Amino acid sequence: MDGYLGVIVIVVVVALLAAGGLFLLFRPGGKAAPPVEPPKSPQTPTLPEQRPAPSAEEGEGATTTLPPPAPPAVVVPEIEVPPPSAGRMVRLRSRLARSQSALGRGLLELLSRDRLDDDVWDEIEESLITADVGVAPTRAMVEELRTKVKVLGSRTPAEVRELLREQLLTQINPDLDRTLHVQKHGERPAVVLVVGVNGTGKTTTTGKLARSLVGDGKKVVLGAADTFRAAATEQLQTWGDRVGADVVRGPEGGDPASVAFDATAKGIEEKVDVVIIDTAGRLHTKTGLMDELGKVKRVIEKKATVDEVLLVLDATTGQNGMRQAQVFAEVVNITGIALTKLDGTAKGGIVISVQRELGVPVKLAGLGEGPDDLAPFDPEVFVDAILGDENAK
Repeated sequence: MDGYLGVIVIVVVVALLAAGGLFLLFRPGGKAAPPVEPPKSPQTPTLPEQRPAPSAEEGEGATTTLPPPAPPAVVVPEIEVPPPSAGRMVRLRSRLARSQSALGRGLLELLSRDRLDDDVWDEIEESLITADVGVAPTRAMVEELRTKVKVLGSRTPAEVRELLREQLLTQINPDLDRTLHVQKHGERPAVVLVVGVNGTGKTTTTGKLARSLVGDGKKVVLGAADTFRAAATEQLQTWGDRVGADVVRGPEGGDPASVAFDATAKGIEEKVDVVIIDTAGRLHTKTGLMDELGKVKRVIEKKATVDEVLLVLDATTGQNGMRQAQVFAEVVNITGIALTKLDGTAKGGIVISVQRELGVPVKLAGLGEGPDDLAPFDPEVFVDAILGDENAK
């Protein structure tokens, strides 16, 4: 009996355990465990192109999944056709007269007085020196004027004007060769080296000169050898783009002589008429200036001849400009002067003093800020502008 009861107890326990397992398996909401799958290698999901999150200005609703932007359109600047250089200074005479005629009127008024005593001559001398004519040229002019006034005796306004005109022209020397030497040598282009301290308008003058030569029908290459000023390179690039002139440039702070060499080589390769090299003007010691400009000139001459070395001077700087001119003249063989801002000062006498000091002619005059305001210097137009146009010859 006891054995029978033991069997019954075992059967009951097994039944209860089996019922509990079925309950757990099939309880309400219960699900069978998902089959275990082998792990897959990770893959990068394919998503539309992402753009940076919108800024506060764009607003919270801006989408971040936009199609890729279209490439920016390349804007090709329109090539301009500049006017020729001939007659520019005549066209700009009125602008020159507005700034210079005060000197002429003052001198004419003094010379027209009934009595020319020592005090009046002192005033005439002072007026000329103040206009940056220079001490030596002023004394020569005054001495010559005094002699001729004594010979004439009485003086009409026309005679006074002619006396003064003659003396100013004599000091400016209209017989100097002011030709800009920009003619090709067979297959080789002419090379113009532009020098001067920064702030005188050197790079602008380089660009305006290129524009003037293009207006005369010449093909030009520009060399941006002022590598120490990124702004100078960009400025020259803008000038070149406007008239279709290629610009050779180098890395910022690079070797200026290398840029000058490459520009000359490109000019030869493209059979252009003129290569114009804009040089650095940042150096204040004569030794450093000599080393750099000397190297630039030497490497150019391995390819071509340097036909012009133009010194750019700011006419408003007066005697400071003269000191700069003397340093450059000692360093490099200057062939001509480009005077900028000549329309903005009554001290036009610097034309006389700088020519006398350096022994080279003023060849170009900057008479404004416009792109075509650089003109070949004409002594007679200049003197007539000083004395007033109403009686100009």
